[in-house]
Order: sequence, then structure tokens, then C-alpha cells
Amino acid sequence: GSSESNPILNSSSNSNRSPRSIRCILRRVVPATPLKTTAMNGFEDWELRNEEGFVFKRVKRSRISDSGEASKPVEPELDPAVEERNRRMRKTRILVKLKRKYQSEMERWDILSNSFSAMQEKAARFQAEEREERLNASETTSSRDSEHGGEEDAPKTAASMLDELLSMAEAQEAIVKDVSNLCEVAENICRVEHEEEESLFDLAVWCSPRSLMASLCAD
Repeated sequence: GSSESNPILNSSSNSNRSPRSIRCILRRVVPATPLKTTAMNGFEDWELRNEEGFVFKRVKRSRISDSGEASKPVEPELDPAVEERNRRMRKTRILVKLKRKYQSEMERWDILSNSFSAMQEKAARFQAEEREERLNASETTSSRDSEHGGEEDAPKTAASMLDELLSMAEAQEAIVKDVSNLCEVAENICRVEHEEEESLFDLAVWCSPRSLMASLCAD
């Protein structure tokens, strides 16, 4: 068209127009084309993280999951029976690995358990024997008292009772000694476990990021 029909080329008409009207005319004349996405607006794909003073930038989780899912090939559907068999095999391997890892500890606790059971049986047997001996001694003493009178056999009865008490004290001392030995073994096992846990908790990775960086730089 001519310059009279074009609102941009007509300078006389533009001189009387406001800047807002000129912008509207430009929008009608120059069509709005969408801009191509460039690296300048790529900040939308990233996010800033602040974890205990350690600031870093990473790709958004949704973007990571989308790209990961897109890159993974489509796996064919497995038979449920095959999946169950694979799951059981994995579970068996994990259990065997755990058993090998804690085999020595399980053996120590097994020894402690067997020793404690043997001590209980020994104590029960000793108590039964002592009860039977006391009953026999009381029956013998009562029969002697009825036959000869209690004055002559009183020293012998006191001596036999003293011997029984001494034997009971010795047996109880042996039981206490066995229990103390078991307690020492259990304390050693717990101490080893505690030291292993402390070695994990003392790692620099559990500190703040700045302390971790300082320890890495020092090493």
C-alpha cells in the first residue's frame, strides 16, 4: 500500500499518537512469533538446594525422573512365577550373606546360651541333692534322738549340719563364678559391637558439610 495507508510510514499521523497507540500498531503490523527456547531460560530446569549451609544446584527431580524413564528401555513383562522365583533367590542370597557376616557372633551367643542352660541344670540338680540330703539327715537325727536321746548326738548333728552348709556355700560360689564368667563374655561381645558402631558414627560424613570439606582437605 501507499505511505498514506501505512500508519508507520505516515509521520504526520504518528506525531499525534501516543507511545501506547504506536505499540499497539506495531503489534498489529509485526506479528508476534514465539521465541525458540535457548539455554538462557534453562534455569527453569534447575533448582537450588541449601543443606546445612552447603548450597548447590541440581536438576529438578521431575526432569531427572523423566529423562531416566525415557532412557530406560522398555522391559518385557515377566511371568509371575518367574518373578516369585527370582525374589526367593534374592532373599536366599541376602540371608546367606547375613549369616556369613554374623556367623562368629551367633556362635559366641550359642556357646553362652548352652553354658547358661548347663548352669541352670547344675543348680537345679544341686538343689535337689541338697534337699534330699537335708531330709535324710533330719530323718536320721530324729530316729537317733528317739532311740538314744538327743544329748549324746548333738555335737555330731551340729557338725553334719555345718558340713552341709559349707558344701552349699561352695556350690553357690561355683555358680556365682560361672555366672560372672558368662557376664564377662557377654560384656566383651557387646563392647565389640559398640566399638563397631562407634567407628561408623565417628565418620566425617555425619558432620556438617563444612566440617566434611575441612576433613577432606586436611587428609
